Amino acid sequence: MYTSDPSATPDASPPSATPSTSQPAPKRSRLGRFGVLPQLAGTSFLVLGLFARLPLAMLTVGALTLVTTASGSYAAGGFSAGAVGLGSALGAPLLGFLADKRGQRIVLLVSALLNTAAIAALLIVTLTSATFTGGALALVLAAAFAVGFTCPQIGPLARVRWMAMTRRSPRSALDTALSYEGTADELTFVLGPALVGLLASLIAPWLPLALAAALTLTLVSAFAVHRTVLYSDRGTSGPRSLADGNTGSMTAGKDGASTSTAEPATEDHAPGARFALVLLPVAGMVAVGTFFGSTQTFLTAFSGQFGAAESSGLLYAVMGLTSAVAALSVAYWPQRFRHTHRWIASAAAMAVAAAALALPATIGAMLVALLFLGVFVGPTMVTIFSIGSAVAPAHRLGTVMTLLASGIVAGTAIGSGLAGLLAEGGGAAAAVVVPAAAAAVLLVLGAVSAVALRSLSRA
Repeated sequence: MYTSDPSATPDASPPSATPSTSQPAPKRSRLGRFGVLPQLAGTSFLVLGLFARLPLAMLTVGALTLVTTASGSYAAGGFSAGAVGLGSALGAPLLGFLADKRGQRIVLLVSALLNTAAIAALLIVTLTSATFTGGALALVLAAAFAVGFTCPQIGPLARVRWMAMTRRSPRSALDTALSYEGTADELTFVLGPALVGLLASLIAPWLPLALAAALTLTLVSAFAVHRTVLYSDRGTSGPRSLADGNTGSMTAGKDGASTSTAEPATEDHAPGARFALVLLPVAGMVAVGTFFGSTQTFLTAFSGQFGAAESSGLLYAVMGLTSAVAALSVAYWPQRFRHTHRWIASAAAMAVAAAALALPATIGAMLVALLFLGVFVGPTMVTIFSIGSAVAPAHRLGTVMTLLASGIVAGTAIGSGLAGLLAEGGGAAAAVVVPAAAAAVLLVLGAVSAVALRSLSRA
């Protein structure tokens, strides 16, 4: 067993200019457990953290809509959306690494400026291109890649701040924060594409990306300089320990701060063991992304059977809504319910519910199946982020959090491609195999994580 003593870490106590990481006991709130969040970070942080991540949810669909409309080619639009996704998957870990090295403030400010410029470049090269072949298409794809590569990663970096702010609070405070973050992700990834569709159809196809650029420049910049950045940039000494997903007992360290006595000494193990532990939640997020991408493609094929392929986004949003609500519920789960056990239970339920997607024969029945499936998706994502925060090296929190987010993006591309190939030959009945298989892989990874963390705790 391992007892972490913050006083033993040179950087544990932030400078006087930095707010103290020791938090007073939270007051009762009408918001229940979620009332601790505005007490820790302020209401403005919750609002900024929610809406500053909206541009990321708009970029892929926005590029798809803009280029498809301008070129008249679904292929060009699809390639552009893929370029945005590829750029985001590659750029996010780099942004996280730089945030760990240089601090979130400067990295987010620079990325906000670069991303705004990249969006402007995509709008210009797309709207001024007479043809979309050869060099002209290459310019569009390069601009789309730059849009994804420079996109600020608000969700992962917000989680890093919560880890710092709750480091000396009960574990339930971080669980509550991560539940909120999971819900914020789900809501924005439902709202973003819907907003793109609304603005593009009612006003102009270029407007969603223009709005995304404006939101990035203003809200991301405001998020970058919010006072909570002091915690992540100067006031942390590493993530809270998580004993096999358990809260463990809390005892007083030398400085009177609460410290966990039930966590394996992950920082004392070889880099190879630490790297393997980090890979497990990253692989889990790839499986989650594969589930997302394949489900989207499956729903497109399913609704296409009824001549309503364009409504697949609305079907997918139904799952997102119940997933968001379920993510909030994680804050109220009993602390004795270990995080690895949560992963296994949620993934098992996901696998069963995903397999049940093969049963509905009408859109109404599919809506019911998706509502049921979403109940297990949100808690799974929250849990994997929690485990990722526990196994991340102290000086690489931002890198690991952005790797987890990139895993979702990369998995989405994998799932879309696999389900698309199957749907091409066998329709929705063939494509439904992929989300069920992705959930099954997620279950296996959860079991492996449980064994790995249990073995580490005995080392």
